[in-house]
Amino acid sequence: VIDLLLVSEARQMASVAHKIRMELLTVNDVYLLSTFRLPPKQGGTLFGLYSKKDNTRWLEVSVVGKINKVLVRYLREDNKVHSVNLQHAQVADGQSHSVIVRLSGLRRDTLSVELYVDCKQTDSSVGLPELSEIPLAEVESIEVRTGVKAYQRMQGFVESMKLILGGSMSRVGALSECPFQGDESIHSAVTSVLASILGEQTKALVTQLTLFNRLLTELREDIRDQVKEMSLIRNTIMECQVCGFHEHRSRCNPNPCFSGVDCMETYEYPGYRCGPCPPGLEGNGTHCADIEECAHANPCFPGSKCINTVPGFRCEPCPRGYRGNTVSGVGVDYARASKQVCTDIDECNDGNNGGCDPNSICTNTLGSYKCGPCKSGFVGNQTSGCVPQRSCSTPTSNPCDINGFCLFERNGEISCACNVGWAGNGNVCGPDTDLDGYPDEPLPCIDNNKHCKQDNCRLTPNSGQEDADNDGIGDQCDDDADGDGVKNVEDNCRLFPNKDQQNSDTDSFGDACDNCPNVPNNDQRDTDSNGEGDACDNDIDGDGIPNMLDNCPKVPNPLQTDRDEDGVGDACDSCPEMSNPTQTDMDSDLVGDICDTNEDSDGDGHQDTKDNCAEIPNSSQLDSDNDGLGDDCDNDDDNDGIPDYVAPGPDNCRLIPNPNQKDSDGNGVGDVCEEDFDNDTVVDQLDVCPESAEVTLTDFRAYQTVILDPEGDAQIDPNWVVLNQGMEIVQTMNSDPGLAVGYTAFNGVDFEGTFHVNTITDDDYAGFIFSYQDSASFYVVMWKQTEQTYWQATPFRAVAEPGLQLKAVKSSTGPGEHLRNALWHTGHTPDHVRLLWKDPRNVGWRDKTSYRWQLAHRPQVGYIR
Repeated sequence: VIDLLLVSEARQMASVAHKIRMELLTVNDVYLLSTFRLPPKQGGTLFGLYSKKDNTRWLEVSVVGKINKVLVRYLREDNKVHSVNLQHAQVADGQSHSVIVRLSGLRRDTLSVELYVDCKQTDSSVGLPELSEIPLAEVESIEVRTGVKAYQRMQGFVESMKLILGGSMSRVGALSECPFQGDESIHSAVTSVLASILGEQTKALVTQLTLFNRLLTELREDIRDQVKEMSLIRNTIMECQVCGFHEHRSRCNPNPCFSGVDCMETYEYPGYRCGPCPPGLEGNGTHCADIEECAHANPCFPGSKCINTVPGFRCEPCPRGYRGNTVSGVGVDYARASKQVCTDIDECNDGNNGGCDPNSICTNTLGSYKCGPCKSGFVGNQTSGCVPQRSCSTPTSNPCDINGFCLFERNGEISCACNVGWAGNGNVCGPDTDLDGYPDEPLPCIDNNKHCKQDNCRLTPNSGQEDADNDGIGDQCDDDADGDGVKNVEDNCRLFPNKDQQNSDTDSFGDACDNCPNVPNNDQRDTDSNGEGDACDNDIDGDGIPNMLDNCPKVPNPLQTDRDEDGVGDACDSCPEMSNPTQTDMDSDLVGDICDTNEDSDGDGHQDTKDNCAEIPNSSQLDSDNDGLGDDCDNDDDNDGIPDYVAPGPDNCRLIPNPNQKDSDGNGVGDVCEEDFDNDTVVDQLDVCPESAEVTLTDFRAYQTVILDPEGDAQIDPNWVVLNQGMEIVQTMNSDPGLAVGYTAFNGVDFEGTFHVNTITDDDYAGFIFSYQDSASFYVVMWKQTEQTYWQATPFRAVAEPGLQLKAVKSSTGPGEHLRNALWHTGHTPDHVRLLWKDPRNVGWRDKTSYRWQLAHRPQVGYIR
């Protein structure tokens, strides 16, 4: 017999567990005897054997007073928990009851469980799977738990609890003072025998004695009930501190209440009272559950998601188009008193007109905004942009020529320009037949503007007005440009007089104009502009390092820095951090093949590893403050502490540091950038890119050559001649297809120029490219004079139709015969070229005729016009 209420220490538990294991190897029956008192509909765990390691339940007996059940759980031999429900256990009525749970058949093939309540069998279950044996290795980790433990407390009072290993039911009945029904059957059998021996009188005597025995049994039951009641009274008195006894067992230790809830002892049943649940939880103090603040108080702004937490709640940030706080807290009262407040953002007042065209009307709405029509004095739309109307009026008269239009400058001033086909200073305009910006006849301009002087080549564009022999006839239309008596077609120095035509080397340039007179160099390239061609210059880049020792012979780098030690200096290395001595660049994107990932998340032509705004398109890579973060994703472009567009900004000089934001005339433009917004020393009125200090004029003097048909020798490669300080470029040969690509990149452009074919002997394509990313990815505007089938049908037949065409090139092969034929062909060529637009009139260009073209490209919105 084991008194379970005396088992508390770990050493005792191990001893008990060991004893139970050993006895179960020999005994056939196990009994659990307990006397306890349960309030109505209450219950709890009465007894259990558990593993301390993983809390495995080996044997457990629980009382479910609400449904009058006793639940027995045990571990089967297959290590699965088996449950047995025993009915009719009416013990949760506030009265004291004795319960016997009998497990029998432990040494047989099947197991049975019997339930006795107050000495009467109420239920049983037979044919149960066998009980698992406690492994010897697990004995030390077995924990004995009873209904007085805090974590498994019976919701009443346990008076006694014993575990009996082995023995008969009559022995157990004696321990629990239970007269089972089987005793009366024995008495009846004895009475029958005696009656046959002693006769009727003796039979009557025995009957009276039996009746007397029953009366004694009933009297014993009454006495036992009185003893129990006196024991209960004694226990109550012993626990009453007011009566002066000090054997009181605290009902609050261990704490039966919910974690964090105060426990107060009382004189009423069950001897304690729990305080209120913690903030954010609700319940009776014993059991607390989370409060759904989101459902009860709706604390979040409409459109912001309310997330319930345990305990408490939190609101997600305000919806797009609103600003406000992110609320979080605990409890319904707090949620009702501290609701999230989100206020509308006035996007139109962000310093960027809400993203609408700066010259258009922006209308703020709740949570959003709308871009409206252009402001008064501007024409256009949100796609093409709002530009100043090509007319203006003052209180006196229009300052511009009738063939001109007004321009509104950044500082609010007005200037004039001539319409296409006219040239002058804008106030005075005259006809311009060849569209090169110079009038056919001299104009009476009072400001002596150069564009008012007569064009020295009236029918041939020459924006630089070059005239080598100063005879008043421009070089482009002078059949003897240098005036040495030798016609241009025969002259080996077209712009330098040399009647003797001496040419010491084998190139096509005479000694008088040859920058390497003794070394053939048809390209006449002179990188350092020292008058000595690269072919014969010992220091091509002029950095003081001889070519033989220079790791960048064509790029000045006196420090000779070479981080990857591949023999190519960082200044000219296409992969400065990865060794690539051959500098191979198959796609001509200026990034060496060895470090070219072709991963460009924003599609701006710069791979992510080299892009200073990897997720925002910014082809120009402009970084005004050189902090490594491009202006397009930098909130403070000049790093002066004043944000570009938001409070305490917007910055009135976004590209030039001016923390004091001084603006003397109050026009919204800071003093330090009043006339020169990008601080590049070129006033905005003359600056072709007034918001980029890196670009002041159109300049093609530095360019990259891309040969689109490198195979075969059917024609020669293009020969490019740059004039007018880089603003005019001429291709002088009937050549294979090729590109001249400038090194300057732009985000979006308004690009215009003059197209002119100065020959009557050719009818091929001519045009220009834009948005170049590599030799297989670019846009091209191309114009064919007449219909023509390409003379090489390999790899496929290509037919060119006359007319202006806009194509998107995305070639899977890059330069070669496939791309060559795809460009020649009018129409789509899968995996190479897509025709975006074609002039439906099929009109080809005319010989010796000038055409003015204008291109607007906004890659951020996919706009091309």
